Order: sequence, then structure tokens, then C-alpha cells
Amino acid sequence: MTAMTCVLTVAAAIAQSLHETELIFPFDPLHNHSSCIVETPEGGLLVVWFHGSGERSSDDVVLQGARRKPGATAWSASFLMADTPDLPDCNPVLFVDPRGTLWLLWVTILNNEWGSALLKYRVATDYEGDGPPRWDWQDVIHCRPVKIEEQFSALIEKAEEQLGPFLDAVDWMRSELDAMRKAPHDKLTRRLGWMTRVHPIMLSDTRMMLGLYSDVFNCSMAAFTEDWGKTWTFSEPILDPLVKHLANIQPSFVRRSDGAIVAYMRDNGIPKYVRTAVSTDGGLTWGEYGWTDIRNPGSSVECIALRSGRWLLVCNDTVEGRYRLSVFLSEDEGKTWPHSRALEDFPPSSGGSASYPSMIQAADGTVHCTYSYKEGGVPGSTIKHVRFNEAWILEGDTP
Repeated sequence: MTAMTCVLTVAAAIAQSLHETELIFPFDPLHNHSSCIVETPEGGLLVVWFHGSGERSSDDVVLQGARRKPGATAWSASFLMADTPDLPDCNPVLFVDPRGTLWLLWVTILNNEWGSALLKYRVATDYEGDGPPRWDWQDVIHCRPVKIEEQFSALIEKAEEQLGPFLDAVDWMRSELDAMRKAPHDKLTRRLGWMTRVHPIMLSDTRMMLGLYSDVFNCSMAAFTEDWGKTWTFSEPILDPLVKHLANIQPSFVRRSDGAIVAYMRDNGIPKYVRTAVSTDGGLTWGEYGWTDIRNPGSSVECIALRSGRWLLVCNDTVEGRYRLSVFLSEDEGKTWPHSRALEDFPPSSGGSASYPSMIQAADGTVHCTYSYKEGGVPGSTIKHVRFNEAWILEGDTP
């Protein structure tokens, strides 16, 4: 395909509305959650998710995958992507780097608590064939957050000043704050528990930026490698200085045309909007804390920059519950999100849910999104795959 033909193909894909949906596998009685999708260099699709009796509390949780080869009309049968025997594996992330190497990043939970998450990765160069990739290398990412001890401790002191009367009246709040005060001073607590959720981004041909978060510290940070995983460095934590706004996790990073990096994050506290922070030094330090006008009930989000210059953000845009999943479009690099359309919209009390989206733009210009999926009255869960384009969003703006 010539460059001109490729441009015309992409333009045609964007001009005509497109929306296709399918289940990657039939409803399964076990827990299937937290998927991630990539497109391979040959044009196939590869998806990973975790599968088992529960999440961190069940030691049978493994990572499963499936693929859809170029031209195929259906997904392959599920296959094993990773399994740490007798320990739960969770929150997998797939990524194809500029060399064409496939990455799988995830966490193994050591004591059935999120704070014991051990961050790991493996890579493959042979992954276009049937079944799972043929892994070349695996390693642990040892996390050393920058300045979390001093910054988190200062935030806790501020919390005690602001919440003093409530702490004296509510025993459990006092106990929780006391535990949080101790956490940053323990090296093992600071260095374990950092988890993956969404795709990394490349800041240059060799510098990868990976979003991490901690349920212990209820905050996010970034990890960086410039030697393809041999060594890692870390950012300062993304900590909103307003105590009542603590709890921004599962960051998705997008770089603006001026070079600044915007983090879009799950709101794990209040005010129940998609959280934001901005870095002007390549993700090392953070400021301009705030939020969008898009609601978030405490559920994962992902934001990507399209080749058209537009940005897409996908999330549960509700205050409570994960019954609606919508995709939003911005034409000004996230300043406003005037266009949206629901990917799923169940009645709130139906028992249906769609959450933890993973989103990419393929080589043909279309967008692929996978997410955890349940239907009210239907036993089990699955991962759903949706393919759409910008025209489909613009065609049916949700009020």
C-alpha cells in the first residue's frame, strides 16, 4: 500500500460512520476483568484480561488472552498469557514499542491485598502466530517513588488539621489516618503495591512512560525506561494538595502539542469527576490539579490522542455504578469535551455493567475498545470488543 493510498483509506474510514460490536468469548462463570488491547504490526488484534474466581482474594487468578488475525471473522479460543502458580495475577497491560516488541506488564498479588502487588513485565518478538506469544524475557520492576515520604506525610498532617473534629468523633477515621501516617515511612510499603492499568506512551523513540497507581497511598505516578526495561526511574507522586480531593488513581497519559503531559485519572474519592493533572517537565513533577466536567463513579478511564489531532476519553460517566460507558471527543486537547456517545447504557437497576475500558487507534484510523461486560439476568461475564470511528461519535452526540 502506497503512502497516498494509506492516507485515503484512513480518510474514508473517518468520513463514514462505523460501529461494530462483538463478545470475545461467551459469558463465563468466572470473573473476567481489566482487559487491554493492542494491534500487532501485521494488523491483527491481541487482547489480555485476568480470569479467575475473584480478584486479589483468589489464588487461581491468571492472565488469559485471545487474538483476531487480519481478515479473521472471529476471535481465537482463549489461551494462557501468564500464571504465577498459587498467586493471583491482575491488571494486565499490552504494548507494542517502536521496535515492534510486544510487552505484557501486570501485577502479582503476594498476600491477597493490593498493597502487596509485585510489578512485573515480559516481552516477546515472536507473537503473530497462533496461541500465546513466545516470551523472550521476564523481569520485576522495582519501584522507588520520588519524594513520596515527605509529600504524602505533609498531606496527612494537613488532613489532620482540617479533619480534626471529625477524627475525634469517628474512631475508624482516626485509625485509618494513623495507618496512613505510618505507610510512607516504611520502605516496603512505599515500594510494593504499585499497579498497572492502561497503555504506556512513548515520549521519544526510546523513552517509555508507564502509568502506575497505589491503593495504599490512593495516588498515581509515572515510571520511565530508556533502555527497554533494563532500568527504571520514577516521578514524584500525583498528589492533589487539597485533602478532600485525595484519591486519583489509574492514570492515563496524553501529550499535548506544546509538550505538556496531561494525566486523566479515576476518582477514588470525591468530587466524582474524572481527575486531571498536568506535567510540564516530561512527567517528573505534577501540578494544575483539577477535574473535567465528566462524571466518574470510581472506575477506570483511558484517554488517547488520535492522528486527526482530536482526543478520545472513555469512561463510566455516572456518579454511582458502571451501567453506562461512554466515549467523549475533544477538539482542543482536552480543554472541552463537547461530543460524546454511549458505548453501553443499561438501566441503572438492571444489573448490567461495562467498565475498565482499553482503547487504541488502529493503522486504518478506526478505534478499538475492549471492556469488562455483564448483562443483567445473564450469568457470568465476558470481555466485549467494539470498533468505531470519530464519525460515529459525531453522528450521535449524547446530550
